[in-house]
Amino acid sequence: MSHPIEILERYWNHTSFRPLQEDIINAVLDNEDTFALLPTGGGKSICFQIPALIKEGICIVVSPLVALMKDQVTQLQQKGIKAMAITSGISYTELDSLLDNCIYGNYKFLYLSPERLQQDIVQQRIKQMNVNLIAVDEAHCISQWGNDFRPAYKNITILRQLHPTTNVIALTATAKPIVVEEVIKELDFIAPKLFKASFNRPNIAYHVLSTEDKNYKIEQILKTYKGASIIYVRSRKATIEIHNYLEAKGFSSTFFHGGINTKEKQDRLYQWTNNQKKIMVATNAFGMGIDKPDVETIIHINLPESLESYYQEAGRAGRNNSKAYAILLKNNADESRLKNQFLNTLPSIDFIKLVYRKLCNYFQISYGEGVSSTHQFYFNDFCKVYEFNTTKAFKALQTLDRNSIIKLSQQFNYQTKLQFIVSNNTLLNYIENNKQFEIIVKSILRTYGGIFEHQLKINLTLIATKASTTENIVLSTLQQLKKDNIIEFHFSNTDSEITFLQPREDEKTINRIASVVEQQLNLKKEQIKAVINYINNNTTCKNIQLLNYFGEDFKANCGKCSVCRDKENTTKTVNLKTIENNIVFALEKAQLNSRELVEQLNYNEAEVLKVLQLMIEHQIIEITFANTYKLKHI
Repeated sequence: MSHPIEILERYWNHTSFRPLQEDIINAVLDNEDTFALLPTGGGKSICFQIPALIKEGICIVVSPLVALMKDQVTQLQQKGIKAMAITSGISYTELDSLLDNCIYGNYKFLYLSPERLQQDIVQQRIKQMNVNLIAVDEAHCISQWGNDFRPAYKNITILRQLHPTTNVIALTATAKPIVVEEVIKELDFIAPKLFKASFNRPNIAYHVLSTEDKNYKIEQILKTYKGASIIYVRSRKATIEIHNYLEAKGFSSTFFHGGINTKEKQDRLYQWTNNQKKIMVATNAFGMGIDKPDVETIIHINLPESLESYYQEAGRAGRNNSKAYAILLKNNADESRLKNQFLNTLPSIDFIKLVYRKLCNYFQISYGEGVSSTHQFYFNDFCKVYEFNTTKAFKALQTLDRNSIIKLSQQFNYQTKLQFIVSNNTLLNYIENNKQFEIIVKSILRTYGGIFEHQLKINLTLIATKASTTENIVLSTLQQLKKDNIIEFHFSNTDSEITFLQPREDEKTINRIASVVEQQLNLKKEQIKAVINYINNNTTCKNIQLLNYFGEDFKANCGKCSVCRDKENTTKTVNLKTIENNIVFALEKAQLNSRELVEQLNYNEAEVLKVLQLMIEHQIIEITFANTYKLKHI
């Protein structure tokens, strides 16, 4: 038998393990049921990959994340290790062949979604495999108290029945104590070995900063911390806008979101990873499975939907143990915006019942029937027919999908794509000669940033609403623009596929999942409440707040978060007269605005603004029409 360190050196080119990794690997090699709670960046995958490589047979890895499965399989294959992932969209014949390869082809890893385990053919073939280890990734999904509960995860115990003597390792990055307990219980662990790394990242300084001009604040931060950065935003449009803003200011940046093609993703990731571009502006689709050790700064310009996701994203900074900064920007509107986005759109049980009933009617499914039937689904049309709010209806469909009532295809999104392929001036000339298209074209341009640079998915209903016209007129306009070589346009009249997993029983169908859905709704409310408490608590160290949230009784202040720094600054006696003298000295040279003064003077922004207000009240300075300050006697 090879020693774990030999495998680490041979395949990963490392000569030592990270904290807890070797202990976890040895527990797995001793055939113990093992729970590994390692915060993001702790190297969870090695904890099951190395023992699986040492043992005879194949390791089955259950994961809910298709992108992460594919990423890990690719990495293993590049090391010369035989691995495969069975995801959606595979035909029965192909599935049959792949599973045979796992039995007879000396494969070491089989990655599956929990839903795949429910198929008879998968269960039958797994029973024939020489399974050396069962790895459950993102194990918090088993718990109803978990951040992303998936009822299908509860079926993982079928693997224990198929291979009762094979041990299991459960892994996750973020789990509160109640979640850990439930996972151990659901997976039927016997005398489990629990390894829990501290959530404390002493090299990361957590800051929550208030600002009404987030772009300017980002600029200040990036001038102060010049290392590699990730800026997290909530929308694809925002990635492009912030990237363009930074490039205009002379920063080296690129952007990343789910709509970019694979080649562009690889190119941009390469540029950022190799420091050709210092700043990555991204949605939360970026970062999973990416291990860049020298990220200095993580900036969130929107409030996260949970502290679990925030901690995971912030933890992508400072993996080389150098000083790093996780900065969350907020303004006065953010709190209500967060509630509107994640709480006010939560579907009630009654609304979910209504959407399910209308969905069955939409496809003319009779009572007691429909199971396993698949249908092409045009989401916009569905919402229009039944006058549903699109956001709320989509969340109801997601709930039905997550709870295995229906299966919503992974491709769910608008597949109608558009890009302007002429210059801005050419387009303006075209509109001048074709006034009938002006409102529709301008509605598109104002809705989709970057549509000159990239082919973007568009929503015909949204464009029609903004242009006060019909979808048919929008469609015929776009077809004419394509004919005139103004745009590249691909139209699809369907954007999804729905498979009904249970027979139609209306209220009975939803009542079976009602308690679970209610639990998840309450959990989401608690998570939003925790985020709001975190950003508003300016008395307790931010690091302590995060650690306490994850169940760690930690009492030592970090000394470097925004709360600790503010306390340190308030203990220093600031001579306001000294600040005033420095302002006078600066304004004698030139008229300056408040930003320029803050940048020039080595004082806290709040202190400078306070002194400026006092100087105005005492008529020492005045504000010009250009919104700058000048001395009254000059």
